[in-house]
Amino acid sequence: MTDYALLPPKRQCAVSGRELKTGERFYGVLVADGSTLARQDYAAEAWPGPPEHAIAYWAGRVPASDAPRRPIFDDDMLLECFQRLDGVVEPSQVKFRYVLALLLMRRKRLKLEDELDDGDGRKSVFRDAKSNERHEVIDPTLTDADLQATQDEVFRLMGWD
Repeated sequence: MTDYALLPPKRQCAVSGRELKTGERFYGVLVADGSTLARQDYAAEAWPGPPEHAIAYWAGRVPASDAPRRPIFDDDMLLECFQRLDGVVEPSQVKFRYVLALLLMRRKRLKLEDELDDGDGRKSVFRDAKSNERHEVIDPTLTDADLQATQDEVFRLMGWD
C-alpha cells in the first residue's frame, strides 16, 4: 500500500460547507500538504479560482450516487498535474507522479523514450507527444500490488472509482 493519506471527495462545498446536489456543477481541486493529498470540491457560485498550492483542478457535475461510474480522462488536466509534481521528493508524490506518467503513456500523450540509472536511482524518460517536451520521472520501482494500489488511489482521489 502507499504511505500517504488520501482523502476521498466529500461532495461538500469547501467554502460554504453545504452538500453538493446531483447534477450540480462543481469545481474539484487536488491539493498537497506535506504527505497528504486531498480533494476539495467547490459549488460553482463559491469557486474562488484554484488555490495557489493546487496540483490540479477541473470542473464537473455531481453524478447520481447510483449512476455507473466511467472515468472521463482529461489528458491536459492529468499532464498539468504531472508537470506540477516535477521535482517532488516526497515518496508518495513520487509514486503519484510515476503513475500519472504511466496513465499518460497509456493514453498516448507521453511516450517512453529511455530508462536511465544515473547513480541516484532509476529514471524513466518520457516525451510529450504534442509539445515534444522531455520529462525525467523517478522510477520508484513499485511492485505490481503497489502499482495497482497507487493507481486505485489516484482514481479514487480524482473521483473515478
